Amino acid sequence: MSRRSSLSRYNLIIKKLRRAPASFSEIMDYMERESELQGEDFVVSKRTFQRDLNDIRSLYRIDIQYDASRNVYFIDDDEAPEINERLLETFDTLNALNFTEGLSRYIHFEKRRPQGTENLYGLLHAIKNQLIIRFQYLKFWDDCVTERVAEPYALKEFRNRWYLIAKDTQVKTFALDRLTELEITKKRFSYPKDFSVNEMFRHSFGIISSNGNEPQEIILSFSPEQGKYIKTLPLHEHQETIVDNDEEYRIKLKLCITHDLLMELLSYGEELVVVAPESLRNEVRTISQTMAKYYEDAI
Repeated sequence: MSRRSSLSRYNLIIKKLRRAPASFSEIMDYMERESELQGEDFVVSKRTFQRDLNDIRSLYRIDIQYDASRNVYFIDDDEAPEINERLLETFDTLNALNFTEGLSRYIHFEKRRPQGTENLYGLLHAIKNQLIIRFQYLKFWDDCVTERVAEPYALKEFRNRWYLIAKDTQVKTFALDRLTELEITKKRFSYPKDFSVNEMFRHSFGIISSNGNEPQEIILSFSPEQGKYIKTLPLHEHQETIVDNDEEYRIKLKLCITHDLLMELLSYGEELVVVAPESLRNEVRTISQTMAKYYEDAI
């Protein structure tokens, strides 16, 4: 049995048990259906299934236990659900692309520049081992390439782009697709004990951190149609729904008002009304009025 087939089987077991606990026979029924769909044979013996559970625990750090009283298997511990979810999504995509011949007939890929992911492994190694890095960097608004020497602290993803959080003269955010000639030195640095990438962006939308600014309570009212998208793809992980009916979908957030957030709110156009704070409401109104005036003057 190929390694690829085994990984596919692990993926299916995790998916099945994340939905709900299931007995061995229910899991195998699910495997049989997936076998027909994917043209593979995922049905295995109970002995092989037990080996699969050990492999899943080792690879994904997901602990699957058996409850004898209910005769079901269940996920007891998932140490890094966000990372594991991404691994499973990536494997699903690879499986689909390998399965499909003549891809251009069936899939329309987004046209974009490479994300700089070739440096992910090296950067993670430098972060974990607290090694100073050196790289060339091209700013978005500048044609001049500069050499940077920095202490790497963390990686962040936003809108299909990866960013490095690192300190050269101060803590900054660097887009990986603008970063080249990465060199991992042997010189070590002391990772700051008070640094947390999650805390850094707790009250931020996008890649601009709060930079010491106080977050504000923001209330947004979306149309019911747009609200369906906001529910499935939240603006922020800590958003709170306060109204959800046929007239509006209203949420409350506690965020710092940054350029990234402002651009995001403007992108919703007439589907969104900023309720509070008044300063943000006025800023969105002013920009919208200025945009309308541009169109009037252009006619």
